[in-house]
Amino acid sequence: MGPMSEAMDHAPGQTLTHTPTHAPGRGPFQAAERVQLNDARGRGHSIYLEVGGLVHSHRGTISHDDIIGQPEGCVIKAADGTQFQVLRPTLVDFILTMPRGAQIVYPKDSATIVMEGDIFPGARVIEAGVGSGALTLALLQAVGTQGSLHSIERREEFADIASANVEMWNRGKHPAWQLSIGDLSEVLKQKVEDHSVDRVVLDMLAPWENLEEVARTLTPGGVLTCYVASVTQMSRLVEDLRKTGDFMRLRSQEVVVRPWHVEGLAIRPEHRIVGHTGFIITARRVAPGVKALTLQTEESSLDQKTPDDAPWLDPEQSWEELEKQGSTISKKRLRRIGREAQARVEQVKQTQGKKAHDE
Repeated sequence: MGPMSEAMDHAPGQTLTHTPTHAPGRGPFQAAERVQLNDARGRGHSIYLEVGGLVHSHRGTISHDDIIGQPEGCVIKAADGTQFQVLRPTLVDFILTMPRGAQIVYPKDSATIVMEGDIFPGARVIEAGVGSGALTLALLQAVGTQGSLHSIERREEFADIASANVEMWNRGKHPAWQLSIGDLSEVLKQKVEDHSVDRVVLDMLAPWENLEEVARTLTPGGVLTCYVASVTQMSRLVEDLRKTGDFMRLRSQEVVVRPWHVEGLAIRPEHRIVGHTGFIITARRVAPGVKALTLQTEESSLDQKTPDDAPWLDPEQSWEELEKQGSTISKKRLRRIGREAQARVEQVKQTQGKKAHDE
């Protein structure tokens, strides 16, 4: 069975059939589209267009009918004369405002993951740790409709939110996407053939626990990309990758973005910097049966101390317990976010259905 041969719904063993996706549109605005109203202060307000709909604000009302049929970039006025420029939101705009349960992978990191992980159109990709779906959206945009993305998430609450966000952005199911609920290694054993995957992306607490199965599924030369939060995790992962002998060309990095203020002669860095959010580690799969060469300049610490010897870690505490401690969002709130996200999807479906009926 191939890596994308069967789609799973949120319950293991069940299937989910995907219909063609509807990419963000172009041309004049239409009903059921998501648009962004941008004011003169640079603030954006997202709405879904609906025939006869109204936007209510302290600036007065704005009729959706005044936007529908207009070209992108048009200017409309609220009742008090305040002007808004109307654009379709970019993927970055959507990710930063979409419903979320888990912490998202921010655009600066997802862009680096797509490039450093060499996610190309038509690629067969495995993703583990879906969260709220931010990285999933970036990966789907990279593989396109000719590729395939199999996302694996342990927590059903997160999967519900991610599914709704993917459907909201694509205005329907994405034909290249498959979502499974369960443990990464178990799902790979059951559903993915040997050396049938081009790229693997892991956003999880202890990715080193799954290296054996990842190595089995990756094609020779395939790229493994891992996203972790702490130096301890990065150190443990890199040492374990070296220890397997299945991976070469290990690279570890973080992405720091410094915006600049440019206005006339006032040119300076912004006061706020987008600093550390996570570490990105990439590695290449060597041929089966071949051991990766050890770089002569590399000084391995395997014969000394390992990250498990770190004095700030409790040796009796598992990574699962640490994950529970780091989770600050309750299950009740996760369910509420999931319901709200799904309600937005239903709203879009109803608007699309009304539009189709009117036509």
